[in-house]
Amino acid sequence: MRRLKQRQRSFADLELERQGVRMEPELAAISELLDGKSSDLLQAVAQDLRRGLKKSGKGREGMSAEQALRSLVLKQIKNWSFRELRVRIADGLTLRQFTRFGAASVPKHKAFHRASTLLTPATVQALNAVVVELAMALGVEDASRVRMDTTVSETDIHFPTDSALLWDAVRVLTRNATRIVEEIPELPARLFNRTRAARRRMQEIHRLTRRARQYLQGPKYRELITITTQVLTNVRAVAKAARAVVPHLEFEVALRVAALCEQIEHYAGLGERVVAQTRRRVLEGEKVAANEKLYSIFEPHTDLIMRGKVNKPVEFGHKLFLAETKRGLIIDYQVLDGNPSDEGHVKPWLKRHLERFAIAPDLVAGDRGFYSPANVAALHAEGVGLECLPQRGGTKTAQRAAYERSRRFKRGQKFRAGVEGRISVLARGRGMKRCRLKGKGRFELFIGLVVLANNLLVIAAHLQNRAARRRAA
Repeated sequence: MRRLKQRQRSFADLELERQGVRMEPELAAISELLDGKSSDLLQAVAQDLRRGLKKSGKGREGMSAEQALRSLVLKQIKNWSFRELRVRIADGLTLRQFTRFGAASVPKHKAFHRASTLLTPATVQALNAVVVELAMALGVEDASRVRMDTTVSETDIHFPTDSALLWDAVRVLTRNATRIVEEIPELPARLFNRTRAARRRMQEIHRLTRRARQYLQGPKYRELITITTQVLTNVRAVAKAARAVVPHLEFEVALRVAALCEQIEHYAGLGERVVAQTRRRVLEGEKVAANEKLYSIFEPHTDLIMRGKVNKPVEFGHKLFLAETKRGLIIDYQVLDGNPSDEGHVKPWLKRHLERFAIAPDLVAGDRGFYSPANVAALHAEGVGLECLPQRGGTKTAQRAAYERSRRFKRGQKFRAGVEGRISVLARGRGMKRCRLKGKGRFELFIGLVVLANNLLVIAAHLQNRAARRRAA
């Protein structure tokens, strides 16, 4: 990851070319696209991969920017984990060609994971902008017809209950404090292990029947809150005593202890939030607002999303806004905070679209959630030829009712339905349904890589079809 220059080709690479080993047409087309824009794409990626390095030109050679970018794109195209990605590349000749490893050894899965942590969401968003510009230059898309929708990508958490969150705080804090005691056996502060008691209270709460919950839930939660509060006080005392002796420890031990103390302070703050919201909700009977709740101590950025789905009334993750063209190219995506109404996304999207393409689309389609009189007026004011946003609620005027019964409006709504299929492809085929990466920044990075893989596949498929039609003619 330190050098941008390409690896020297070996005799094994030449032998593979001589034997005629070729990539599948889809990957070959994507490879040509990446080669055509290599200078624009790789400079931004290389700059991210060098972050944190004092002397990037020295040291052991790692993955190049091209290898890292192609590997991460391949991961999302195939929806593989980092471990499977490494195994597949090492075992496949054509995948070695695509990722530019050739006959060289493929690094461990940790190297691919480390490369993904160094990339920033802004860089991936810039890569997507370059790919969309490439599609426009190749004549694949003109962004004249746009359909939009929102969906949800889940974070990697278990179903949040107050008892489970309290148990999470107890076990994580106790585990980190235990590691400090193992590093410093003569630590003056004593650690009390209450994990067994906390786990039993949590299990008892989960096993309560509906009838027993009426009179036993309060006392059980009081016991669990008391245990959690005692653990918070105890582990903070252990961390305070450890910080006092850190200057007298060996260098490596001091680094480990300092890191453990920082983790204890981080999780202790989240544990206090869980205790506070449990007291308010369970003991005091207060209705806590969704944006005030904490749904995971491991992914504290998680939002609660309610979209009125019968099979899944509540989802935990982040809401996404997607704007797609008729070819299936995603020209705009946003990771949203909270659960905002869909009608608030039309004007910001239109502003970004005009800044980027300098002209309004001929058709804009969305479901009834995007409708508002102000949105319709804004679309017409900017020169949108046909808006297909069904009115939500209220009494329709005769003019509006006739407009929504017209043939062109119904065709626009049929066109809008295509974005549902695109969301299904992204969720099931590209892994967007659930993000396994940790942190808000890496969540945004993951969504950007999913969109990048989708756009490259769409452009490659269109170029293949164009070439096939020319050969047939």
